[in-house]
Amino acid sequence: MNLEKQLLNGLEAIPGLSADTGALSSRLLRCIELIAKWNSTHNLTSVRNPESMITRHMLDSLVILPHVSGPGIVDVGSGAGFPGVPVALARPKWQVTLVESNQKKAAFLLQAVLELGLSNVSVKQGRVEKIKLENKVDTVVSRAFSSLERFMSLSKHLSESNADHCRFIAMKGEFPDMELMQLSPEFVVEKIVAVTVPGLKAKRHLVVIRYQPG
Repeated sequence: MNLEKQLLNGLEAIPGLSADTGALSSRLLRCIELIAKWNSTHNLTSVRNPESMITRHMLDSLVILPHVSGPGIVDVGSGAGFPGVPVALARPKWQVTLVESNQKKAAFLLQAVLELGLSNVSVKQGRVEKIKLENKVDTVVSRAFSSLERFMSLSKHLSESNADHCRFIAMKGEFPDMELMQLSPEFVVEKIVAVTVPGLKAKRHLVVIRYQPG
């Protein structure tokens, strides 16, 4: 199966995507080309072959869409742009902020925004606890960033502009029993959703959290 067919099949299996999966597929494939080009010198991701990037990066990022509220999205510890870039490509009317402390990865993100024509994406290079945003944030998401407690402790200030409605979504593999037990009471778990990534056998869970200071 060629890359385009693999990606199209995966996109069609994800609920809530727009009908024009062909256009989305083309832009996602362009993103994969950029990552492959930069990966040789910048080590953006340990996933090297494009087939695996489709499943483990693109589709893995997009399965969160039914559980994300826009239009203000922040991707904490974005790395090579996941899940923020695929989300921004699939939801062009949303405003997505990519937060990345690593200078080389942030440089890649800036280049990707330019080459993919992502007018709805901004890149903030720095540690998330020092990042200040002017716009209202509806969802803060992280993928393989840290433990739940650390993610929330470092990111909780991002909800200040929209405290009642902002939600935090941590993308996890196995059900995070121990991490849940270590959460402070101010971080309220609203739900844990098991999601299926097309073509991927590994387990995936989304932990949806609300920040409720005492």
